[in-house]
Amino acid sequence: MSINAEVARTQMVRQQVRAWDVLDPTVLAVLAAVPRESFVPPRYRNLAFADTAIPLPGGEEMMTPQVEGRLLEALAVRGTDRVLEVGTGSGFLTACLARLAGQVTSLEILPELADGARRSLQAAGTWNVDVRCQDVYGYLPDERFDVIAVTGSIPEPDARFQGWLADGGRLFVVTGEDPVMFARLVTRESGGQWTDTTLFETSLPALRNAPRPSRFTF
Repeated sequence: MSINAEVARTQMVRQQVRAWDVLDPTVLAVLAAVPRESFVPPRYRNLAFADTAIPLPGGEEMMTPQVEGRLLEALAVRGTDRVLEVGTGSGFLTACLARLAGQVTSLEILPELADGARRSLQAAGTWNVDVRCQDVYGYLPDERFDVIAVTGSIPEPDARFQGWLADGGRLFVVTGEDPVMFARLVTRESGGQWTDTTLFETSLPALRNAPRPSRFTF
């Protein structure tokens, strides 16, 4: 690890993530420990710690550090949790989830991104992750999850995701369309009850193949 990268990563956590009211020391420690620069495409490595969404192959992008921090804090991942990530992307958030959880299943629709994320995760010594090249809209899980992190937006709430939660499970998802999108935390309570909390306003690229609401035409 270079001293410059370590200093830049520390500054990212202190000046960007903490400034966005992410105060959980466990989350801050994970963001400071995972080598974000190793998950960034080489041509954008100078932006690894910047307050910006970094382009990825296939027209995708990495979340900003602030959104990653808010996501991790909201989900309150525990060491025994089974996690589903929808949209592996670069694998950076995957690595953060893996440090906090027991096991992570991560779905990525683009083969190039899935292959790259596997390599980066292995290089970072992350082994409790199963990266699958698969469209979530054709996915049929054989278990329920304690945590689901959806890293792309969907136009409107989709019951399939919360239906995959175990009791006490937490779902992070961004719903809406530009210019208005909101990050939400959905929790499955006992007895089939749900809580749905709006966290903050943001903007993320849409999940590929996400069902779109019907439009009336005249």
